[in-house]
Amino acid sequence: MRVLAAMSGGVDSAVAAARMAEAGHDVVGVHLALSRNPQSYRSGARGCCTIEDSRDARRAADVIGIPFYVWDLAERFHADVVEDFVSEYAAGRTPNPCLRCNEKVKFSAVLERALALDFDAVATGHYARIVETDAGRELHRAVDPAKDQSYVLGVLTQQQLKHAFFPLGDTVKTEVREEAERRGLSVAAKPDSHDICFIADGNTAGFLGKQLGEAPGDIVDAQGNKLGEHKGTHGFTVGQRKGLKIGTPAADGKPRFVLDISPVDRTVTVGSREELAVARLTASKPRWCGPVPTSEMQVKAQLRAHGEEVAVTARLDRELVHVDFDEPTAAVAPGQAVVLYDGTRVIGSATIDTVARVATQNA
Repeated sequence: MRVLAAMSGGVDSAVAAARMAEAGHDVVGVHLALSRNPQSYRSGARGCCTIEDSRDARRAADVIGIPFYVWDLAERFHADVVEDFVSEYAAGRTPNPCLRCNEKVKFSAVLERALALDFDAVATGHYARIVETDAGRELHRAVDPAKDQSYVLGVLTQQQLKHAFFPLGDTVKTEVREEAERRGLSVAAKPDSHDICFIADGNTAGFLGKQLGEAPGDIVDAQGNKLGEHKGTHGFTVGQRKGLKIGTPAADGKPRFVLDISPVDRTVTVGSREELAVARLTASKPRWCGPVPTSEMQVKAQLRAHGEEVAVTARLDRELVHVDFDEPTAAVAPGQAVVLYDGTRVIGSATIDTVARVATQNA
């Protein structure tokens, strides 16, 4: 097969490309230039997409012995990922930019261009597995639970999975680094990138503050009593505990958490851990990795990129997914994805819109 290997400049994508070439495929490496200013997306081990990363990817391609190109997708990335990230926070939601990048850039823009250039598939260094079945391809969790990235791939459709390869899904990270060393790849010991790639210093609140400016408002409790003030709702996310800067401690002395964010009236509502518990949620914009579910499902759900699985009952109602938790679950943030699993198989995902809190129902 003619395979386009997306090479970020890190160890994972380099080994993935090497494996595809070793398997006999006709492989071409491509580095995605995603930053308008390549110097702004990296600080130490944080971030990505610098000129240095491009050079690391090129050197890896030379060692593997495959052609290498750089594709400039900075404008597409800025519009579909960065601007979406800012606008979602402005609306009081908590987006996942990695998931959005996979949906809009790596497996939309890149795959579409690859197919137009007569490639058969795109290979990446994501930690996930594709399993071939009579009914089609299935997306599954990776063997290495510490590196599993199936959550941020839950937006992929069956059509996209038909043209995707994840060569590292059956390997743990330590073995990938050892393999890179054996192959003579200079990125074998290169640190993994962390946090959000376009916020190099890791200061999300500072980045959003520069983009959105100050919009002062009140911090209140669930009864509407004013507890403090803030400089902008974009500095908060549901479930947040640290950085609230409330001068008056709670009557019971316990920590407070962000329960709700309302950009319209610039109000941030906080409460106890018990008040944070959610009984159910409704999500929109579903994307299914296989057949569209036609009946109620008793499955597992993951609510954050590094979150734990929880048992749920899920049902599809036209373009909405209703999810009831078997046990109350905390820190469910609108804007995040709920990804549904049947064992290790990814069923699909949807974007969380609204939640029903246990405390509200019992009031």
